[in-house]
Amino acid sequence: MTNAPPRLGNTRLVAVDGPSGAGKSTFARKLAEELDATRMLTDHFATWDDPAIGWWPQVEAIFEEVAAGRTAYYRKTDWSQGFPRPNQGALVEVRPERTIIFEGMSSARKAIRSKLSLAIFVEHGDEKARLERAVARDGEKYREHFIRWQQYERGWFAVDETKARADYVVTSS
Repeated sequence: MTNAPPRLGNTRLVAVDGPSGAGKSTFARKLAEELDATRMLTDHFATWDDPAIGWWPQVEAIFEEVAAGRTAYYRKTDWSQGFPRPNQGALVEVRPERTIIFEGMSSARKAIRSKLSLAIFVEHGDEKARLERAVARDGEKYREHFIRWQQYERGWFAVDETKARADYVVTSS
């Protein structure tokens, strides 16, 4: 992993992608600890109504700053009231460090491939089990949202060919 060349200026950008409830966050947290890396999450930008598209230019702007050796800032989506409020959460600082772990659904999308040092796809084959894991984590009130989210993910991953392009595929249990 540390042999992968930096492609975001002097920073290695590692995407940890995969469907909801597959174990991406657990994997990314452990990887970030091992590498002393910063984690940046797609959940900081996504909403139930905008899983992957409208917020992407903001992420590209952050990565342009990091590639230029400058610190970038953004406000993450605030979920504290039970619904998403984009750009209303805490201010996050992203410094041009040795490694940034970009974690979440659509983090390894085709549009970012040239900036990635590595793309890792985390999977868990049982969609019903993944749904139950996500609901257990975030609450029963989000079940219908997660069902729609899983439908979106299936389409996204098929069109984007995310798993096929990954450098590594990790299967969680």
